[in-house]
Amino acid sequence: MERQCHGQLGGNGIAARILPRSPPGEARATRLNPPQFGASVPCARLGLPPDETRTVFDFTQLALATPRLHLRPLRPDDAPAVFALFSDPVAMRHWSSPPWADPAEAAALIADDLLALPVGGHLRLALQRRADGQVVGLVSLFAFHLASRRAELGYMLLRSAWGQGLMHEALQALLGYGFGVLGLNRVEADIDPDNTASARTLQRLGFTAEGLLRERWIVAGRVSHTALHGLLQREWLAQRG
Repeated sequence: MERQCHGQLGGNGIAARILPRSPPGEARATRLNPPQFGASVPCARLGLPPDETRTVFDFTQLALATPRLHLRPLRPDDAPAVFALFSDPVAMRHWSSPPWADPAEAAALIADDLLALPVGGHLRLALQRRADGQVVGLVSLFAFHLASRRAELGYMLLRSAWGQGLMHEALQALLGYGFGVLGLNRVEADIDPDNTASARTLQRLGFTAEGLLRERWIVAGRVSHTALHGLLQREWLAQRG
């Protein structure tokens, strides 16, 4: 899971494991506006095995607004901000990859998004702070499963922005979009059980801790477990009356 477009909170910060880059051979979908789970395309048109279909999405123009944030797709000029996120060893302590050392990795991640967003490969949005225009984090939905109306959740926040409630604000908007517009039935998150700040973030949003997958990650020689959390559409809607 986006321990990438999975997000995990690093240290006292907020993160759930999100994929820094799209996995090789990730399935893509063709365009449809507005995005919806009810549409699929034949596998032959996507170059996929014959038993697969994919939802038709186009996320390129998606923008979500919160009181303090503007959530939007990444742009090439966001590369320094993305590198700042993924190169911080404290924020990356519970991540699914070591801290980045090469700024070119940020440009490659954004290039992946520019390919994936028009075809629904995944949805990743920058958290741009309204007060100063700074990109302070990322949120994502990925690993869409059409038949089950399921996706995985990822998130990451700049260490200087921890403790301000910004990630809660951003995830409320993203989950509202996922359960509402996309019609998801389930969203799940993979976090390091030692990342208590991330667990609190998920619990505040209504996620349930569902189980432990032992020694699921080995990153730079460090072995860690997965704490799996899940949230259902009906639970999300019940919270909102």
